[in-house]
Amino acid sequence: MTSPRTALVTGASSGIGRATALLLAADGASLVLLARGRSALEETAAECRAAGAADVVVEPCDVNDRAGVAAVVQRAGALDLVVHAATVMAYGDVEDLPAEVFDQVVDTAIKGTANLARPVLATFRRQGRGDLVVVSSLLASITAPTMGAYATAKWGQLGLVRTLQQETRDVPGVHVSAVSPGGVNTPIYYQAATVLGNTGHPPPPVYSPRRVGRAVLAAVDRPRRLRQSGIANPLIILGYRVAPPVFDALVGPLLKVFGMSKDSVPPTDGNVFESKPQENAATGPWRDI
Repeated sequence: MTSPRTALVTGASSGIGRATALLLAADGASLVLLARGRSALEETAAECRAAGAADVVVEPCDVNDRAGVAAVVQRAGALDLVVHAATVMAYGDVEDLPAEVFDQVVDTAIKGTANLARPVLATFRRQGRGDLVVVSSLLASITAPTMGAYATAKWGQLGLVRTLQQETRDVPGVHVSAVSPGGVNTPIYYQAATVLGNTGHPPPPVYSPRRVGRAVLAAVDRPRRLRQSGIANPLIILGYRVAPPVFDALVGPLLKVFGMSKDSVPPTDGNVFESKPQENAATGPWRDI
């Protein structure tokens, strides 16, 4: 891994994005941090400076803001690495989830990724090099009831990533990779929109955001189309593909037991439409490995 580097990280105020920014900071990188809320971004920036970042620039911006994202990339100038971790999530059957919530989850993943990829890949082409790593999900390869919005978002995002990989083959120095974690100890589960009457939690095995961040950086050292970050992911995907009737019968009950909290909450949009800075953190409250 070459150091120092200049890196742009989206979703940098919380979870995997924040953990990855801190890993890059410890390596002496110059960082551009992008997320919707300034206050949580400033917290991440302070942590990155303390960890050893050469420079940190804070850029409050929603990835759904196409012009805003393009302006951030333009201001950043030369970039070695872009880590795209911005995402939002919702729990509820497709029939029950408000349509605007469903659309925003899908737009953030698919349109948000396209909004970032266009100016970033243009920068990389001018440089003749650069790495774009998109944080995907196990739910880009399987589906689960009450997770339809997120699965749709992540399947579409991964399709976009694969297309970008094909379209950048003409520039050998440009790499587009995806990293797909399973359950990760981040706040996204209780920040998510829900109409189920309770919030979610990461299904086991639960990995630390830092561990996924290391997988993101490993994708820079050894680029590949898709890197699974979770020991159980290949087995779950195999079950989904080779025994769909069995998978479909089991996934709903298992999700209720291992992926849903026992709390009680009213219907909420969570952080789907706006940042909830008071809930942002590098890690969630669960035990991880």
